[in-house]
Amino acid sequence: MNPLKSITGTIVLGFVVALIVILILGSGTFSLWSTVTWLHVFAGVIWIGLLYYFNFVQVPAVGEAAADEGGPGPAAINKYVAPRALLWFRWGALATWLTGAAAIEAGPFNGLMNVFTFGAGVQVIGLGAWLGTIMLFNVWVLIWPNQKKILGIVEASAEEIAKGKVVALMASRTNTFLSIPMLMCMVGQGHGLPF
Repeated sequence: MNPLKSITGTIVLGFVVALIVILILGSGTFSLWSTVTWLHVFAGVIWIGLLYYFNFVQVPAVGEAAADEGGPGPAAINKYVAPRALLWFRWGALATWLTGAAAIEAGPFNGLMNVFTFGAGVQVIGLGAWLGTIMLFNVWVLIWPNQKKILGIVEASAEEIAKGKVVALMASRTNTFLSIPMLMCMVGQGHGLPF
């Protein structure tokens, strides 16, 4: 059986290979901080990758599909692609935030309270944590509830759908621009800011 023929098999294979790398090249000492940081980055790639997919690919494509009078229209994307992508997107966001919080707790930052209150030496990671928290709020409180209306998952009037499109788009675009300084802060705490 070829594991690459299913997404589950592909993910499991990736983790197995990562564990083999750890066994061959690792230090032999377990590091909780390294482990949760790795999981944080993995979840973050899923979340931010889908955020960029929505903003750079899906939204423009749905707009073009809606304008194409002879084409298939946006129904295929909205019915089959968007709900699945939004499932991975919202749970990826939560997994990213939780593993980030775990990495802060396990790392040399003196805990979440110290980071969220911008304690000495953790201002950069503190700003990144706050940006990520705002982005998580946007996903669960603004984007997902409005996407359910837009996609017909919950009943909504035409006016509610029109308003939902604006709110979801603006929250998604806000997350897109916030992701840029957030990623800089997450990397910058350990490797220095670029300037």
